[in-house]
Amino acid sequence: MSKEEPGLRYSDAGVNIDKANQALSTIKDMVRRTFNDNVLEDIGSFGAMYRPNLQGLEEPVLVSSVDGVGTKLKLAFMTGIHDTIGIDLVSHCVNDILVQGARPLFFLDYLAVGKLEPQVVVDIVKGLTNGCRYAGCALIGGETAEMPDMYQEGEYDVAGTIVGIVDRKKVVDGSTIQDGDSIIGLPSSGLHTNGYSLARKICFEVAGLGVHDPMPGTGRTVAQALMEPHISYAKLMQIVMKVVKVKGMAHITGGGITDNFPRILPEGLGAEIDLNAWTPSPVFKFLQEAGRVAQSEMLRTFNCGQGFLFVVSPEQEAKALETVELAGQQRMLLGRVCKGDGTVNYRGSLNYA
Repeated sequence: MSKEEPGLRYSDAGVNIDKANQALSTIKDMVRRTFNDNVLEDIGSFGAMYRPNLQGLEEPVLVSSVDGVGTKLKLAFMTGIHDTIGIDLVSHCVNDILVQGARPLFFLDYLAVGKLEPQVVVDIVKGLTNGCRYAGCALIGGETAEMPDMYQEGEYDVAGTIVGIVDRKKVVDGSTIQDGDSIIGLPSSGLHTNGYSLARKICFEVAGLGVHDPMPGTGRTVAQALMEPHISYAKLMQIVMKVVKVKGMAHITGGGITDNFPRILPEGLGAEIDLNAWTPSPVFKFLQEAGRVAQSEMLRTFNCGQGFLFVVSPEQEAKALETVELAGQQRMLLGRVCKGDGTVNYRGSLNYA
């Protein structure tokens, strides 16, 4: 038998399978901690299998969503903070299906890197598993692709898919919203996962700050203020939905309240929002003042302190507000649904006092 001649290896092209296996062996235990009795396959099979518990559901409906975290990743590259990006991704997806009344079942992720660094992968998956465990869903599958010709060294992209379930009779679609209904808001933790292209331009180009410099007025560094993880509202809203009839919900993502709330309104209705009803966190004040951003642009780019809105009848307003408060969250009556053309009208100005 002739001796095999040495030649090119996959690692010579920039792909290191050994490093990928090293990362996988480290994250297996973290991922397994998100499993429940419904997960039928261990990590490593070609397809993930999940057996949903359909008990108590008359007409089960699957609700799914896929998303990423946008240019917030640029902050992760700049700061070296990678263990919260996964929380951002899961929370964003969980909130998107929550809008229709669904509870999450399982989550799958896709991670693409230029050069695989095992510790970075571990940090990202740590965030994913923390987000899944908080939301009560299983991380049942994922893909990590090392593509040196596609991404710069030190950069990556991450996306996720979530699948949830809701009984058809309990689907929340906004169809019963009426003139005079109450709009209740749940505060955000910061920018969540939207508006980062403008935020980076303001911080680094206009204000000339570095990621570890103090952000004026916030008592935090730029990194701390901008990397604050996205909040998941699922647990709170599942409690609220058991107590009152929620007619509609809106996740305030790209487009802000201005573009997201109208998505749940029936034809012939609009909304009136009182901007004096809440105080946005100082990060928004800094961005607006440093960037000289018009109020209308702020409200269409950022969540401006409101991460999730829901609608109830006036008769159930007090009970809804009380439930939110008893759950340990801030309660805010933001305004009313009104007759209109599907637009949001604002009263007052963003109140940073």
